[in-house]
Amino acid sequence: MSAHENTTSDAFEWGAEEEQALLDTIDAWVEKSVAPIAMEYDQEDKYPHELVEDMKELGLFGATISQQYGGLGLPAAIYAKIVIRISSVWMAPTGIFNSHLIMASAIERAGTEAQKQHYLPKMASGELRGGIGLTEPNAGTDLQAIRTVAKLEGDHYVVNGAKTWITNSLHGDMVLLLVKTDPNADPRYRGMSMLIAEKGDGFIVAKKMKKSGYRSIDTCELVFENYKVPVERLLGGVEGQGFKQTLGGLELGRINVAARGCGIAEGALHLSVRYAQERKTFGVPICEHQAIQLKLGEMASRVEASKLLIDSAAKAFDKGERCDMEAGMAKYFATETGAYCAEEGMRIFGGYSYSTEYEIERFHRDAMLMCIGEGTNEMQRIIIAKQLVARNAI
Repeated sequence: MSAHENTTSDAFEWGAEEEQALLDTIDAWVEKSVAPIAMEYDQEDKYPHELVEDMKELGLFGATISQQYGGLGLPAAIYAKIVIRISSVWMAPTGIFNSHLIMASAIERAGTEAQKQHYLPKMASGELRGGIGLTEPNAGTDLQAIRTVAKLEGDHYVVNGAKTWITNSLHGDMVLLLVKTDPNADPRYRGMSMLIAEKGDGFIVAKKMKKSGYRSIDTCELVFENYKVPVERLLGGVEGQGFKQTLGGLELGRINVAARGCGIAEGALHLSVRYAQERKTFGVPICEHQAIQLKLGEMASRVEASKLLIDSAAKAFDKGERCDMEAGMAKYFATETGAYCAEEGMRIFGGYSYSTEYEIERFHRDAMLMCIGEGTNEMQRIIIAKQLVARNAI
């Protein structure tokens, strides 16, 4: 059994009719509750508390958590479609449950049975909401360079250090914290561990970060000053497994980000197709000009190609197959497609694209983050190339 196979063990229960019913429900919610507030909340950088309550009712906080722990047990292939649909209208809210579910996936994949029984049901209901505490001011893609240290003292760890760009850290309840339990380990990854860090004394939310895009969502800097974590919250109960546990969640994480990039691309395409029929120049709608047709044709083709790459990676993940290359391809191509379609949308809207009265400018601001987050696209291409050579060694 692969490291992630147990997270999709009840996926067979989701047939075509059940899947479509779920997606129809998501579409109705997006139209009724998400679309009407997206522009206002984004521009005011206001947290969507009401959407969080809706997400609890829809079961989104338990989307990929196994049914035995109270989740929906969705396969990645269906989950990705949900993310695409929401992101095609407003990408930011997907971060609220994406980061949460990556933490839940790590607990379900690598946690002790006691940790699973305690946290997963509460996470599935949304009673407890979490995130991932990996990135530091001087450590992003190079996670082995982290400096946050956890020292074992009796029955607890004492944590000191800082994290940055942590989603769900202001309004959430906990983060899965990557620390060094042995700073002198060689190689470095052998000294890394994961702690389930609930908010408490010494867990300091230093500030909410101001961002050009991905607004409304609580992305913060965290500081840990002699913060104590009970030893039973060491993920898996064994030190030195943190780097491996982190890598185990990257495949699903990259499928998530790919879906968000694809959603941005599809949303930009929909806005552009509509505007191209409304806007007239030289006496005809601009959709009749070949220059615009070339843009729309390219955008539509890249969106559909992105969906196929995401579906391929997600289905491999659901089967328990190794899919770091497939997930890397999906993440790279779909997020670049998001950036491409958002920019082309700006060109189609022309001068109006710079007005905050038009939503296309939000898609443009949100798109680039997807190319950077969850491993830069430069790194994705390196991963793809290395796997390509490894799988076709001569």
